[in-house]
Amino acid sequence: MKTQIYLFVLIMMSLAGCNDKYYSKKDYQSVLKVDAHVHLNSDKGYFEDRAIEDNFMLVTLCVDHSDSVSVKKQLESALLSKNKYPGKVFYGATFYFDTTGWNTDSWANKVISHLDSDISGGAISVKFWKNIGMTVTDQNGKFIMVDDPAIKPVIDFIIGKNLPITGHLGEPKNCWLPLNEMTVSGDSNYFAQNPQYHMFLHPEYPSYEDQINARDHLLEIHPDLKFIGSHLGSLEWNVDELAKRLDKYPNMAVDLAARICHLQYQSAKDRNRVRDFCIKYQDRLLYGTDQSDNGTNDREKLSKRIHEIWLDDWNYFTSKDEMTSKKFKGKFEGLQLPKSVVRKIFGENSIKWYKLPVGK
Repeated sequence: MKTQIYLFVLIMMSLAGCNDKYYSKKDYQSVLKVDAHVHLNSDKGYFEDRAIEDNFMLVTLCVDHSDSVSVKKQLESALLSKNKYPGKVFYGATFYFDTTGWNTDSWANKVISHLDSDISGGAISVKFWKNIGMTVTDQNGKFIMVDDPAIKPVIDFIIGKNLPITGHLGEPKNCWLPLNEMTVSGDSNYFAQNPQYHMFLHPEYPSYEDQINARDHLLEIHPDLKFIGSHLGSLEWNVDELAKRLDKYPNMAVDLAARICHLQYQSAKDRNRVRDFCIKYQDRLLYGTDQSDNGTNDREKLSKRIHEIWLDDWNYFTSKDEMTSKKFKGKFEGLQLPKSVVRKIFGENSIKWYKLPVGK
């Protein structure tokens, strides 16, 4: 009888130890989280209200879609949301890449003046988008890459403001493949709808390697630059390749926005490799979704969609559940990362890298 009691106590202690080490679904609400990559372009507050319910803070990023009016409207929406939800919503500025006066002091001064005004409103970052390297060309039709010397004064200004650059530079490697060879349907669906960015159809444009090399060179010539690579730094296809950059560039971090499915795809083949990567680089990974609200969404449907995405991602990182994805065939197992790692990825890293004034 004593032996049975002793074994029962040991089992209960073991279970308690497991509960202490890992989170579960019931812990989701209690942990402060940050979605470090969203796009809020609505004055209705549906997205923000859902975030508060789920204990999320938000970083909304402005993007240069080669439209100066759009850039202005995005900033207005970001400021509106930031002021309406103080301490819950933060924003990253951007600039319209007008090539008028390109490669002159006047071009750099114009961009710096624009950013200086936007940053004064409380921007926590400056977003560089994939149009740099993929659509913007100089007067001779040559593609302008992010490491071009003419952009250096702008980079130096941002460094001087002690802000990070959030860079969506390049695209997933799938972008250079035929649609039927892409690894996840999220990519094949996007590029089917946006053939202008499907580089398989545009072999005359800079290659995938050109994009990555230009980004890497930017980090080499600006070692003091804090750089947050959007979408796993466009190295979503292989955690080992991403690890090489994180080892080489200590001021580089990445967000997971719209690329968690790529981690899951790799998990299906080698779960431990992905899990070990997340643990080793636990200080350099920022949770994000790339979800947006343009003001046309129904409150209930938007709230449900956002909540389900956040909860599914939480489950992937915290549990050992067998899971499937709508974006590729096959099953994979959750990573069940330790609590301390989950807290960093889901919140603490964003607070640190973006210097979010939590509790102020």
